[in-house]
Amino acid sequence: MDRLDYSIIELFTEQPGVSVLSAARELGVARPTIQARLNRMREKGILIDIVPKLAPDPMGFPVQAMTMLQIDQRIGHGGLHDDLLAVPEVIDFSTMAGPWDILLRIVARSNSDLQRVIDKIARLEAVSRTSTSIVLRDLARNRLLPLMDEATKDTGSPGRSS
Repeated sequence: MDRLDYSIIELFTEQPGVSVLSAARELGVARPTIQARLNRMREKGILIDIVPKLAPDPMGFPVQAMTMLQIDQRIGHGGLHDDLLAVPEVIDFSTMAGPWDILLRIVARSNSDLQRVIDKIARLEAVSRTSTSIVLRDLARNRLLPLMDEATKDTGSPGRSS
């Protein structure tokens, strides 16, 4: 990865709908160069996908919460992955080490709707306990550009100037 890779990701992050041709023009490189860089970052697993960021609040889901799950160790994770994917209000989840096994980010239409979603999750066979905290305000989410900036420092390739 170099500064051009960083500039490409920065541009697509700031302008999710930008075309490869427009990105090439803005960054002053050939369109095939942009496409080749995107393909290479996908092949290496650096770039999973370039998708628009969706905001749940304007879609009618203004309540966000972080819910931690403990799973019944006798049952294990088993089908829990698919069970959680079947709950549309679960927008992110990860396994964890420590006293809790899974961390969920969930959204809801209201606090009472949040209770409905938590109850639905708590009834899943593998779940033995839940703990939920309501998100008051997102201060920073998915902050990967500073990490990528750090990873590409001093590589010598020109990119966009900030």
